[in-house]
Amino acid sequence: MIIPDAILGVLGGGQLGRMFCIAARTMGYRVWVLDPDPDSPAGALADRHLRADYLDQAALNELCAHCAAVTTEFENVPAETLEFLESAVPVRPSSRAVAVARDRILEKTFIREQGLATAPFFAINTEADLDYACTRLTLPALLKTAQLGYDGKGQVAVSGIDTARQGFADLGTRPCVLEERVELAREISVILARGVDGDTAVYPPGENVHVNGILDTTRVPANISDEVAAQARQMAVKLAQAMQYCGVLAVEFFLTTGGELLINEMAPRPHNSGHYTLDAALTSQFEQQVRTLCGLPPGSTRLLSPVVMVNLLGDLWTRGTPPWDKLLRHRQAKLHLYGKQAARPGRKMGHYNCLADDPLQAMALAESIRRDLTGT
Repeated sequence: MIIPDAILGVLGGGQLGRMFCIAARTMGYRVWVLDPDPDSPAGALADRHLRADYLDQAALNELCAHCAAVTTEFENVPAETLEFLESAVPVRPSSRAVAVARDRILEKTFIREQGLATAPFFAINTEADLDYACTRLTLPALLKTAQLGYDGKGQVAVSGIDTARQGFADLGTRPCVLEERVELAREISVILARGVDGDTAVYPPGENVHVNGILDTTRVPANISDEVAAQARQMAVKLAQAMQYCGVLAVEFFLTTGGELLINEMAPRPHNSGHYTLDAALTSQFEQQVRTLCGLPPGSTRLLSPVVMVNLLGDLWTRGTPPWDKLLRHRQAKLHLYGKQAARPGRKMGHYNCLADDPLQAMALAESIRRDLTGT
């Protein structure tokens, strides 16, 4: 076990890294952040901010020399960076797990190999692959880049072969997946923490609503049956076991109108849909990241209260600083801002959690606060 006062390294300086820093420093650890952005939210709270590229050899040598273990806040860190660090210090999750999760072709293929369901899809490496795929999928479909897509970016709608070809060109003719659209009843996600010895703690599933491809709200508990909730937890755990995963893992699901549960994608890190754990769970997902990185057993995932998490995007700053007093006057609302310097439309600037005796009350409070903040 790695005990407090040790130095922990984190690759990436965004809001996830910032909340990792808060959890780690609260527990008594020191944190070094590697991120090239001089204004990174995590760097501002770290004991040391290495302002360097993820391939900078001197910076990587510094991490190896001083950090007891290293984690990452996003999956698009260069593979060679993770592999180099792994040769000297524990890296959790492993480079192998991150490599699977960062590439939609590898990810969906791996999920299928475990006997778990996804929406029908085909790997697209060349334009010729589109002709084959379009004749075997029920259109419409979505064409998604295999790597670097998030929050609705890197994907286009496909209604036929012509739009598929145009979409492939618009996405830079990079490797993609063409995925059949399914009729959705719900989108849900499961966050889990798995230790070095396989000890696994699973949070209750959250119900997610997206707007323009970006997560808008997460409600916990989700409005699903106990059977579906249990199935989602079991599928997520099976995936983590198959990867011999160590760390925090988020698994996103589609629940179809026909009652089928499909895995959409996974994230090898804390996840936006798990931010409710900061206020409504006995152990936050960021404390879990610290615990699993340090070889400690995962903490309890007991839900303390029904909760609704609402994302705050840069659009809210259009007319200046939002009227935070209208949120903070509510005793069961918790505001979390990420310390980002510039607010841009679609950029995640923070979130708030609303706790109540039941999910409907929590949602009513969340929407009331939204109206107060937007003036609508």
